[in-house]
Amino acid sequence: MATAAASPKHARTAELNLYSVFASCLGHPSPKRFSWLSGQECRALLKELTAQFLPKGAARRVRFFSEYSAYEAAYISLFEVGVPEPSVPLLESAYSRKIAAQDVVLDCVNFYDVLGLRPSGSVFPPDHLVTQIEFLAAVSYLRENETLPENREPLRRLEREFIERHLLSWVPAACEKLEKNNPPLFLLLLRLLSAYLRKACLPIL
Repeated sequence: MATAAASPKHARTAELNLYSVFASCLGHPSPKRFSWLSGQECRALLKELTAQFLPKGAARRVRFFSEYSAYEAAYISLFEVGVPEPSVPLLESAYSRKIAAQDVVLDCVNFYDVLGLRPSGSVFPPDHLVTQIEFLAAVSYLRENETLPENREPLRRLEREFIERHLLSWVPAACEKLEKNNPPLFLLLLRLLSAYLRKACLPIL
């Protein structure tokens, strides 16, 4: 069955691999990343995504960091440093209460093995949010560029199963934790990602 073409309003986002966008936005702080996040292109994109995925009026409440030092300090204090852990760890294993951390990591690696991918542990662990959405970016890229419909469906099932089994099991909880801190930018990014993941799991009509 054919799907509806993207409306002019959402044509730009329809052309993007949004998993790659989220992975880039949530990567380690750098002056280059901050420059892009603060620029008009990113602001326009986030405004468009907010209008597309979040409740009406949310776009008016979008907040950004005014300087790099504040952005870097917030990222580190929220996601990377804390006792006994950061206030909002971006690791699935930190939210798992029924499955041992090593089993969470192993299951992620088993998914990555389907595509022959090996995460670089020196950058992010296998169960880190960025690693997980980079995997989804690879699956999405392969699916979108697959010419045979019978080969696209297994990739779509792989994408959906990974989202349901992994990201949706913990990203909403991370988003709730982040709401208590209510930082600029990061809360919006996690809210958008959570909404986009849910949309990706909806059946195609």
